[in-house]
Amino acid sequence: MKNIFVLPLLLMAFFMFSQRPSGQSANPITISGTVYDKDTGQPLEYATLVLQSVRNPEMVTGGISGLDGKFSVETMPGQYNVRVEYLSYKTFSLKAQTYRTSVDLGTIQLEIDAQQLADVVVVGERTTVELRLDKKVYNVGQDLTVRGGSVTDVLDNVPSVTVDVEGNISLRGNESVRILINGKPSALSGLSPQALQQLPAESIERVEVITNPSARYDAEGTAGILNIILKQSKTAGINGSVNLFAGYPDNYGGALSLNLRREKFNIFTTTTYRYRDAPGNAEFDQENFDEDGNTVSFQDEIRDYQRQDNSFNTNIGFEYFFSETSSITNSLVIRNSDGENTVDIDFFNFDEVRNPTIQRNRFTLEDEVDENVQYSVNYKKTFEREGHEFTMDYQYSTGNEIENSIIDEIVIGEDTPLPTEQTINDESQINQLAQFDYILPFGKENLSQFEMGYRGTFNNFNTDFDFGVLEDGVLDRDPNFSNELNYKEYVNAAYMQLGTKVKKFSILSGLRMESSDIGIELVDTDDVTNKKYTDWFPSLFLGYEFTEMEQLTISYSRRLRRPRSRFINPFPSRSSNTNLFQGNPDLDPTYTNAFDIGYLKRWDKITFTTSAYYNRSTGVFQFITQETGDFVEIENPDDPANPIFVPVQVRTPINLATDKRLGMEFTTTYTPKRDWRLTWNLNLFQQQLRGDYTYTDFFGEEITQNFDADNFTWFTRISAKVPLPGSIDFQSNVFYRGPNKDAQNTNKGILSTNLAFSKDVIKDKATLSLNVSDLFNSRKRRTETITNTVATYSEFQWRERQFTLSFLYRFNQQQNQRNRTGRGGNEEEYEFEGS
Repeated sequence: MKNIFVLPLLLMAFFMFSQRPSGQSANPITISGTVYDKDTGQPLEYATLVLQSVRNPEMVTGGISGLDGKFSVETMPGQYNVRVEYLSYKTFSLKAQTYRTSVDLGTIQLEIDAQQLADVVVVGERTTVELRLDKKVYNVGQDLTVRGGSVTDVLDNVPSVTVDVEGNISLRGNESVRILINGKPSALSGLSPQALQQLPAESIERVEVITNPSARYDAEGTAGILNIILKQSKTAGINGSVNLFAGYPDNYGGALSLNLRREKFNIFTTTTYRYRDAPGNAEFDQENFDEDGNTVSFQDEIRDYQRQDNSFNTNIGFEYFFSETSSITNSLVIRNSDGENTVDIDFFNFDEVRNPTIQRNRFTLEDEVDENVQYSVNYKKTFEREGHEFTMDYQYSTGNEIENSIIDEIVIGEDTPLPTEQTINDESQINQLAQFDYILPFGKENLSQFEMGYRGTFNNFNTDFDFGVLEDGVLDRDPNFSNELNYKEYVNAAYMQLGTKVKKFSILSGLRMESSDIGIELVDTDDVTNKKYTDWFPSLFLGYEFTEMEQLTISYSRRLRRPRSRFINPFPSRSSNTNLFQGNPDLDPTYTNAFDIGYLKRWDKITFTTSAYYNRSTGVFQFITQETGDFVEIENPDDPANPIFVPVQVRTPINLATDKRLGMEFTTTYTPKRDWRLTWNLNLFQQQLRGDYTYTDFFGEEITQNFDADNFTWFTRISAKVPLPGSIDFQSNVFYRGPNKDAQNTNKGILSTNLAFSKDVIKDKATLSLNVSDLFNSRKRRTETITNTVATYSEFQWRERQFTLSFLYRFNQQQNQRNRTGRGGNEEEYEFEGS
């Protein structure tokens, strides 16, 4: 608390001290230095430098360290008592120092003060959320419920973020969210939503939620950006941790983190292995109608999924310090996984009055291999003025994913199986990124900042899909369902932004230009599509600080969403031969204008944040379901002369007109006492979809469907973390997403509950944790879909309830070292700008 009282005193004394008699002609000097945590080696922001005149002790001046721990204070030559202070740390003191010229005090290392620490309400626990002008930063190190889990488990516990039962990630209910890793697009985010499930939760340090990104960031993602920051220790010396976990259904593995820090270099690595068996299930109840709306048949479809996966991830980095102002970091990330997935489907067919007709079984065995490699190099140069820096980045990554599926089908009661089908889906990508950023603070006390930069991303994707019938072990390729897709996406972007702070008012404005060169080639059919467009993306952020405990922000940005991956892949899935998914290579980008108003209020034990947002998007991707005109003919063993015909449906995305979203979100955090935390997050939004779609049905008639939909939905998340007797920590997260609907689908509400217990053992060098994901096994998507001739009710559960026990052992670390931050232990923070 003493820093709070020192700051006003310093400002007042500095003002008095600066009023020198005009007859004095001495030039001011500069006292500078850098403050670090002695244990962690991390720079301490907001450390206080106090310069007290020996001749006149009432005369005091000083300053505050920045984000990198550096301070630089101008004063007049003289003799001073020097102190460097920081909440809960021992004070660094120098008595009666005489300074005639500018001096650098060098590195100042502060130690934790155990006596002070006992009096601090929040101790040794990293800030849960940091609020900045253009984003929110959620630190995930203290989340007990995700230990032994994946990146998607982490994201599913972040306010404003939801992960559906298929692993698709949404921000404020919108799936158009850009996933970055360490601030950059990455092959590690994969070619499918399931790719992120291969990255372990233990590798993540924090998640940045950027609902209205500034010009510094890619314009991609109409809902915003989720920036996943991987761990990179900078603790001095040799230290690390070992994490072992096991669970049911089968889920076991381990993670090893090591770090070696010396004066001129830093070497770090995190390596993980995991085996996971993730069973799931689904059900489709389908009613089929004729042109007049009369029921003609029924089909019930029951699916059982078994997914077995082995994954290996390693991140190796080397940072070298040329000097105190320049460094280069090289890192290599390797991710390999292989697995065996099965889909077992039972079909039950009925006539118009639900009398059973036939029963069949379709079994898919899929072998999957996924390999990714990413190399990154970063150069950083800082200058004398605090915050003045130049960075350059280059990143090269490759990814390959092969899925080989064998599909067998039989009609129950028949001795002869249907022909065996095979699909081979071979996907690869090569991504390159080149980037530089320049930041120049200027003006009084460096409260203004100019920034400019360039980013070029050059991505090439290839998908080779083969489908056919196996005859004597040889694939007879079907050209109607086989093709090769080449997708090229080259984007050159440049931006400039300017920000300043005047008293309590902050402003940041920017403009980003992106020139896109998109190429889509269907090799077998010789279909080539080229799209080139240049877009401008302005952004504006306004902030007003009523007090240190109360702030208001207003922001605007323009965004886009480019179609890629499964959205443009025209090859239909074949797990079911009557309910298909197929991409659309003719999709155009979606454009969004996003507005946001945010408010923050802090009390002693309560923090309240709220946002009102409005998004207007054009050319929105919307999934529609329609009949293809094809039928699956199934021989009826009881009546061979009258086979059963089941209509084939396909689900595909289209650009469907305009989408307007108006919403509010609220987050309240209550910390009644030490080690207690209660958090409630609520997000409500109204969605208005307007659009018509015209197509030709299988009767040759042109059909125009109106897909207008008005949808109000909401989701809420409650999290509680409390200490139990026996020094046991308990955490529980409850999530509920309310009903929602779109053009053709009505989705029912989803409830899920996670809980965890944790205890420190072996003299606080280790932690034992038990967590349960989806305690009540209720995380299921339940949907009603209606088209002109088919009505379907479906339930889908991607992963069933999971139990995980984990053991984390730290060496050459204190129990809370990995979570301590140089920010005074505040529950939340507000900053003008930062990335």
